[in-house]
Amino acid sequence: MRGMKILALPLLLALAVAGTVHAQQFSSLQERMSAADFNKAGLDKLSPEQLHFLNAWLRSHVGIASTGAPAAAAPVVVGPANQFGYRRPIDQPRVTVESRLPGRFSGWDSHTQFSLANGQVWQVSESSSWSCQTTQDPKITIKPMLLGSWLMYIQGCSNSVRVERVH
Repeated sequence: MRGMKILALPLLLALAVAGTVHAQQFSSLQERMSAADFNKAGLDKLSPEQLHFLNAWLRSHVGIASTGAPAAAAPVVVGPANQFGYRRPIDQPRVTVESRLPGRFSGWDSHTQFSLANGQVWQVSESSSWSCQTTQDPKITIKPMLLGSWLMYIQGCSNSVRVERVH
């Protein structure tokens, strides 16, 4: 248990130093981290009650300055600021994307690009790969996550992948 606390401490400190977290955009550690990172940090060994407490603590403490107000963060613009899904100034709202992935789908690797039925193109932004049962035109959901990242869920796959919009 002590080793697990030592492994989790750097993670908590990194999250505490990170940017602003809004309650409506909060996501659990399971959603923020790949399964491999979640396990490597030892968080899979926590009881459901401990994990719930940790997520609740993060929700209430991360991004809060000593005054109790949300911590200020400089806006980051990497792509066109007026187009949805690209990294944008933090004061612009980010919303969940729902679409379909046309054609046959059976997994991804760190170079995969996803061309969605809605015309958007997203690319894997982490070094991971995953295989799943081949499906035709699966439904996808892309949710905004902590620190400007996006997490894609693909119908029929038991894992999610961090992505960024490229077109």
